[in-house]
Amino acid sequence: MKKIVFASVMALASMSLVVAPSLRAQDQITIKDPAEFNAYQTAITQNDPKAKAAALESFLQTYPQSVVKNTVLDSLIDSYEKLGSADQTLSAASRLLQVDPNNMKAITISVLIKKGQCGKTNDAQTCDDAAALATKGLGVPKPAGVSDDDWKKQTGALYPIFHSTIALDKMVSKKDVKGAISEYRTELMLYPPAATTTGPALVDTLQLAQAYTKPEAKDLVQAVWFYARAWNFFPANYKPQLEKSLEYYYTKFHGNLDGLDAIKTQAAASVFPPGTYQITPAATPAEIAHKVVVETPDLTTLNLNDKEFILASGTKDDADKMWSVLKDKTTPVPGVVIEASATVLKLAVSQDAKDAKVADFIVNLKKPLEDKEIPAVGFEYGLQPAAELDGTYDSYTQVPATATTTQTAQIVLREGFIQPEKKKPVVRKPSAVHRKPAR
Repeated sequence: MKKIVFASVMALASMSLVVAPSLRAQDQITIKDPAEFNAYQTAITQNDPKAKAAALESFLQTYPQSVVKNTVLDSLIDSYEKLGSADQTLSAASRLLQVDPNNMKAITISVLIKKGQCGKTNDAQTCDDAAALATKGLGVPKPAGVSDDDWKKQTGALYPIFHSTIALDKMVSKKDVKGAISEYRTELMLYPPAATTTGPALVDTLQLAQAYTKPEAKDLVQAVWFYARAWNFFPANYKPQLEKSLEYYYTKFHGNLDGLDAIKTQAAASVFPPGTYQITPAATPAEIAHKVVVETPDLTTLNLNDKEFILASGTKDDADKMWSVLKDKTTPVPGVVIEASATVLKLAVSQDAKDAKVADFIVNLKKPLEDKEIPAVGFEYGLQPAAELDGTYDSYTQVPATATTTQTAQIVLREGFIQPEKKKPVVRKPSAVHRKPAR
């Protein structure tokens, strides 16, 4: 199942709301040069953001060492933000950090922009830069002249953003899932519970749920809780796909859906699971596979995931029984492309394989694909009729579990081919029959 990417559909908290007022003591500053003072007044009092930005940039070029440089750069950030120019806003924030390294407003603006870029591009350096700035923000001391209460309010709004950014970097760049989980949990602890039901905190609740399904830190009991929490509060149009994931992981651990509704109700009332929270584990995979084999009169009626599960987890006798009805049969292969060449396609078909981004099906093609026909990594077959991949079962091998993976099956198919697009039949209307009028 395709994962939902929520970074593009759930907006971050407004920059202006989060970072204002600036966390800087406002000292009394006097400009002694009349010409400089007039230029400053002319620039700072502009109402149009574009005109103001231009005037402020001109002031900085003329008076690069001005005593009001910090204030001008602070105002320049606001002007570029109003113009919707992320690159220019980031440039102004970076320049302010050069002269005021602990300026929390500039740090936060930079973190938010770079975090957004990290989420879009997955560029390791961008993600690392965002995390480095976030780490810096967590260590900024309280400025002189800022009250303890004001500092507590400001950091209460900013620290969750910083921990979220560090978590994203650990997931995307560092591949440190356990570290990301720790950061996401710290972030959610810092929010008031009501603030976790919407916005960035809700998005990161889902990110936490997904992190708990990764092989490096798999804990399906925790994953179910945070999926249930996200399901309760995400908009209605996302609920079906979230529920599909929730039910999949709950059933995978528990064996059926009994008790899931009670967990949904609990998760709606609490960010974190209570100490009494637990899920009874299901029978072992081999026991489940055996039960399916014994109780299914016709094994060919099972869906592809169930067939693969028996091949992967069943005893040799049960897996061989399953294979005896599959061998030499043709089947569609709905899955995500992990590796592709002109002659071989390797796909992740089961949800476990998709989570681990490993191939559990290898399809040897009947005839080589042309270069333009070779699918890109990440392309998913089976989402539309025009993208169906078929192959004939040829062999299978059980792959034992490791410290970070469950036992799987490596299934090889031969004579693979991509179904041609099925066109709707053309319905031809009968030609009109012209009859002579009766005499």
